[in-house]
Amino acid sequence: MKAITFAEPGGPEVLRLATVPDPTPVAGEVLVRVHATAVNRADLMQRAGFYPPPPGASDILGLECAGEVVSIASGTDTSLAVGDRVMCLLSGGGYAELAAVPVGQAMPVPDALSWDEAGAIPEVFLTAWVALVTLGEARPGDVALVHAIASGVGTAAAQLCEALDVRCIGTSRNAARSDAGAPWGAEGITVGAGGFATAVRAMTSDHGADIVVDLVGAKYLADNVACLARKGRIILTGLVGGRSGELDLGALLARQGRVIGTTLRGRTVDEKAEIVRAFSAWALPRFAAGTLRPVIHTVLPLADASEAHRILQADEAVGKVVLRVA
Repeated sequence: MKAITFAEPGGPEVLRLATVPDPTPVAGEVLVRVHATAVNRADLMQRAGFYPPPPGASDILGLECAGEVVSIASGTDTSLAVGDRVMCLLSGGGYAELAAVPVGQAMPVPDALSWDEAGAIPEVFLTAWVALVTLGEARPGDVALVHAIASGVGTAAAQLCEALDVRCIGTSRNAARSDAGAPWGAEGITVGAGGFATAVRAMTSDHGADIVVDLVGAKYLADNVACLARKGRIILTGLVGGRSGELDLGALLARQGRVIGTTLRGRTVDEKAEIVRAFSAWALPRFAAGTLRPVIHTVLPLADASEAHRILQADEAVGKVVLRVA
């Protein structure tokens, strides 16, 4: 099969389209012919040599895909059938013509969604779901502060907030991108030298944020605590702003707050399956009805993966950069 590979870590230019062996699904997996995949920050980190795949996972980039089931491994208990349209959460292997997928990580694709749309959903919507619902314990009337609102996770989180009746405040360092959540009622903050905590406090009449969905990390840690509501939850999902920072424990204690780290890739197959089950039951009817929809910045052919990485790395995208495979 054809897949995107790289011989040595480096910039986007190291990515190449090559011929590699087809994956062989084992018991509990299905083989999916990939029609679309999408680019995530984790792919950029892996390409640069900073985020190796977990043991046993494919070393091919790509944490999500959409395609059709072409075979089911012997001994696999599943309601899926050959020919079914699925969108899948992966630990790797999405930038390829074929992917072996644990059955619990495959969701049916509603008829209303194209392959490109389906390929842009799993990683970012499931990340936003875990941050807001599974760990963030979102309730109607809560205030959610979502950093990097123009990202795939950010635009997904804004939609989930609207559906959950949660007030969303989104941040960006770029004024033109801070309003990316506005179509779903999110209010925007442009983060400058003065940070964002004062603005969040003012916008919420000093209540603060009940949930912080943070893709940035160390750079935002102090302001995250400063703007936290009493019993608030900071859900850390990324480290693009650094991994080491100082934490004012006194301020956290005063607010009875929590800081919780999460990734999808490092979870067990069973944990991922449970997340996918809960999300699917809630979200698939909404995707079918069109009330949830991925935001797609652009669609490129798989062979142009290096350009897709450049776009994401340069912060040019609002929403997802999709790679069309078939």
